[in-house]
Amino acid sequence: MKKLLLASFACVALASSSALAADMPLKALLPPAPAPTWTGCYVDGGAGYGLWNQDHYVTNPTLGTTVTTTDGGRGWLGRVGGGCDYQLGGNLSRWVIGAFGDYDFMGLNGSNSPSELISFGGSTTPITANLKETGAWYVGARVGYLLTPSILSYVDGGYTGTSFTQTGEFQTLGGTAIGFAYPNYNTQGWFLGGGTETAVSDWLPGLPAGLFLRTEYRFSSYQTRNLSEFAIATGLPDGNVEHVTPYVQTITTSLVWRFNLGAPIWTK
Repeated sequence: MKKLLLASFACVALASSSALAADMPLKALLPPAPAPTWTGCYVDGGAGYGLWNQDHYVTNPTLGTTVTTTDGGRGWLGRVGGGCDYQLGGNLSRWVIGAFGDYDFMGLNGSNSPSELISFGGSTTPITANLKETGAWYVGARVGYLLTPSILSYVDGGYTGTSFTQTGEFQTLGGTAIGFAYPNYNTQGWFLGGGTETAVSDWLPGLPAGLFLRTEYRFSSYQTRNLSEFAIATGLPDGNVEHVTPYVQTITTSLVWRFNLGAPIWTK
């Protein structure tokens, strides 16, 4: 009888454990999914806002050198680009390095007010021109650290070039054209920046795993250009040379499509 009771209890226990196992969700029996590697290439596009400042002074062989003053401008921009990243392995698996190139389509409007006075219409008046930054390109590298497997914080830097266009000069008081202008110009320099990049599928489930959202601040410093003022009617210089040094700050938000993510790895 004792043997029969023990056998019955064993059968009941086995049946109960089998039933509990059958009720457990299938995902509880599976190992956690590995985090994707950030190794791979991407394209990106987005928009943002920019601010530029321009330090400038004027020299004239007869009148000498003026003091340095600063003008500025601001406006919206669009950014497109692409690049490739590589996630390190082993104990360095939280680190990501990469190279990239970007181009900004800009409409950052401001003014150029050289430290000059002109006698015009029987009065002496300061002068101004409208100045706009129209575009900038960037080639650089970045180093990032994974705050989580799907959130990258990074810094970047590299080489950049930009373009400015400006109108003919006019009286600051009244706006009457004076028939002189400084030329449009291009210049090159360096930039530094930083931001974060996050997998969109983390907060919008169902979207493709390769879609990321990036937000970045960037500061660019450009070389000084020496611009000769000229008469619009003849194109001849009048002897004034303006020495301009621009600085630009931008903040952008972009969507990033990673089209060849590497094989899954474990990230701790």
